[in-house]
Amino acid sequence: MRLLPRPQPAGPPELIAEGFERLEPVTAEIAGKPHRWLERRLLMRSVQRAQAAERGRRARLANAQAAVTALNERRRGQRRCPDPRALREAVDAILARDRVQGLRHVRYTERFWERPRRRDGDRDATVRLAWDGQVTVSLDQEAVAMAVRQLGWRVYGTTQPPEQLSLQEAVLAYRSESLVERAMGRLKGRPLSLTPRSLEREDHATGLIRLWSIGLRVLTRLEFGVRWRLAMAKTTLDGLYVGNPKRATARPTAERLLEAFPGLTLTILREGRRRRSHLTPLSRVHRRILVLLDFSVAIYTRLSVDSDKPP
Repeated sequence: MRLLPRPQPAGPPELIAEGFERLEPVTAEIAGKPHRWLERRLLMRSVQRAQAAERGRRARLANAQAAVTALNERRRGQRRCPDPRALREAVDAILARDRVQGLRHVRYTERFWERPRRRDGDRDATVRLAWDGQVTVSLDQEAVAMAVRQLGWRVYGTTQPPEQLSLQEAVLAYRSESLVERAMGRLKGRPLSLTPRSLEREDHATGLIRLWSIGLRVLTRLEFGVRWRLAMAKTTLDGLYVGNPKRATARPTAERLLEAFPGLTLTILREGRRRRSHLTPLSRVHRRILVLLDFSVAIYTRLSVDSDKPP
């Protein structure tokens, strides 16, 4: 097992994964002829993915324990399990619902006794066999540890030899790949919001989708340009996160870059024939984003020549 760190522009490398590789013989038939080759299988366990999956697993374990414990409570209007079989089926259904089967120890405590019951208007008493059951659950630490260890794994395949593409380089390359699902997510959600709309003409719908696709290209190009220049300079960009201005990132999203420009206002004052205008000055973060986009600050400041004049 090898640790796979990712170099940081500032500070020590960040551990992003651990993994190993092995050679796997592959056979395929191409144009009626069999072909055989060796493929490298890279097995990688992402630290962040494993931690997120573990949090979800432990949350489901807690939900299952609360639901099973509630079966023991006596409440008005709540029907208790009438027999041992119903109690076990209810517990199994809860564990299956939260997908935590085999991760908890379940113990049942049952008690049977004879309960006399007198009929109305009759002195003869009848005897009914009564049952009461309790269930307790506890965490199977060994099973949970084994299940957590299996979270966050991915398998990559490549035919590149280790001399040309090491395990660490392969993981970083796969993580930096462009995902078409992310672009589609932007179309369906914010900021483009391609949601069902009522359009009577088909050409209107076609034109609207084409307009949104242009916006998607702009967002993608903007994001790529800023990330590429940050990578070339081996630096990061801070000031993008509200409430945490010192937090820096080398991979800002286009949405967060655009959200850094709120409250910019062009004010125009007219005094007779005289016209004066004032533009909100750019902050340090604004100017740096424009530089990363390879834009001149003049495209903003030229909107109001009066803003550059001293008061």
